[in-house]
Amino acid sequence: MATKYDLRDWVHDAVRANGGKATIVQVAKYIWNNHKSELEESGDLFYTWQYDMRWGAQALRDAKVFKHKSLCQRGVWEIAPSAVKSASIP
Repeated sequence: MATKYDLRDWVHDAVRANGGKATIVQVAKYIWNNHKSELEESGDLFYTWQYDMRWGAQALRDAKVFKHKSLCQRGVWEIAPSAVKSASIP
């Protein structure tokens, strides 16, 4: 069963799949298209996944994997240049 911690990885995967920069809607579509069945089988997460997706993006920002929000357009998540070298998430 998926957890909110999986959402952090899925957000990262979605942004990477979109060339390192993606809107919130693009990320949500990617997650739904690639993890729909996992979400549907995840109890309460099915009802909170879009909130948890944003939590995951903030966690990635805090870990310096994503650029700080002041360096991006509103509603866009972007992989930080220093994180491009490393494929793993801290």
